[in-house]
Amino acid sequence: MTVLTALPARAAAPASAPSPEQIARGRYLAGIANCAACHTREGGAPMAGGLPLRTGAGTVYSTNITPDAATGLGQYSLDDFDRAVRRGVARDGKRLYPAMPYTSYARMTRDDVAALYAYLRAEVKPVSQSNPGAEMRWPYSMRWLLVPWNWLNLRDDPVRTDAARGAAWNRGAYVVQAVAHCGACHTPRGPLYGEKGLDERSRHFLAGASVEGWSATNLTGDQITGLGAWSKADVAEYLRTGRNAHATSFGPMSTVIAASTQHMAPADLDAVATYLKSLPGTRGETQPFRYDPAVTTLLEQGRFDAAGARQYATFCMPCHNANGRGFARVFPPLAGNPTVADPDPASLINLLLEGAVTARVGTAPTDYHMPGYGWTMEDQELANLLTFIRGSWGNRAAPVTEAAVAARRRELGTPTPEPVRPPSR
Repeated sequence: MTVLTALPARAAAPASAPSPEQIARGRYLAGIANCAACHTREGGAPMAGGLPLRTGAGTVYSTNITPDAATGLGQYSLDDFDRAVRRGVARDGKRLYPAMPYTSYARMTRDDVAALYAYLRAEVKPVSQSNPGAEMRWPYSMRWLLVPWNWLNLRDDPVRTDAARGAAWNRGAYVVQAVAHCGACHTPRGPLYGEKGLDERSRHFLAGASVEGWSATNLTGDQITGLGAWSKADVAEYLRTGRNAHATSFGPMSTVIAASTQHMAPADLDAVATYLKSLPGTRGETQPFRYDPAVTTLLEQGRFDAAGARQYATFCMPCHNANGRGFARVFPPLAGNPTVADPDPASLINLLLEGAVTARVGTAPTDYHMPGYGWTMEDQELANLLTFIRGSWGNRAAPVTEAAVAARRRELGTPTPEPVRPPSR
């Protein structure tokens, strides 16, 4: 694994002769921004685009950001690149859809944008690959509407600093709000798809959101569904390894950790953790999780009377145990897990239907796969199982309905179980 280290800020070198330090800084920033994850389609060349990004308004395809002259950034000047990254306007004047998180990148420094530009031109292999057109439903297909949308949602003021909070907090605020654009997934959006909050002054900022059928978790200080029970070290460990004593990564977050956060410098991981741990809870959860052993006792006695209990004992208990506490840093606890307690059960439904894999990181000998059970359990069985998990060991989350599971099964195209046929005579 290549370990990247944080670099001090430097003035941008001329585009024609970037310094090795500037290129290295750009490489590091591209990792934090996770550029490759969005700009590389499955099986495609790095940074050549073409990955479908599905939004509530339609599908956008990521663009080719290799230095190819005809289809990529080869003809872009630094000013052109800066305008695209921080203003959402391509070299030809076309407005970019905010699936490209330019509303976050708008708050990056010019020096950091110049470093990204130097890295992409110096180290990314040019690839000739045309950019697919967006498939947006009306009226979002009219790009001129992005002009008033930007008036409402695009801020170009620098990330707010607070000398009293210290250097780590200020660095963490910059990484979270600008380069890593955490709010693009974890902040809820309004009716016009703008983020409801851009920094810690908004109660909506990082309060959790829905992204491509997943629930991006609450990153504020709420005790049950947020990071209130996590220490700074827990946050940094999760971002570096994809696991800690409270949770294990899955779904899109495993990709973020594998491609981006595991490579962050220790100082930046500490800075991000410092900033996130400073955010007050947004849901009023001030009391810590309290474990209740009643369900554990019933499961250990082989009593499976509650709906979903037998399915839990069959499919889940071998890894997550009768006590719901799992195996630390391997199989996550279900008791007190923020994802289990999330008011939106979308991620849990996805996990049960399709399974998941932990982040592939250099700090672990292997990744772990959770199998999907959509092929073997019907919608009502899955709903019963999830409701059982969300209401056991002290969890107090709302039940999951059969209709919610059925709807997501249709969206994912997960096959239904084969009917059990009576033996022939």
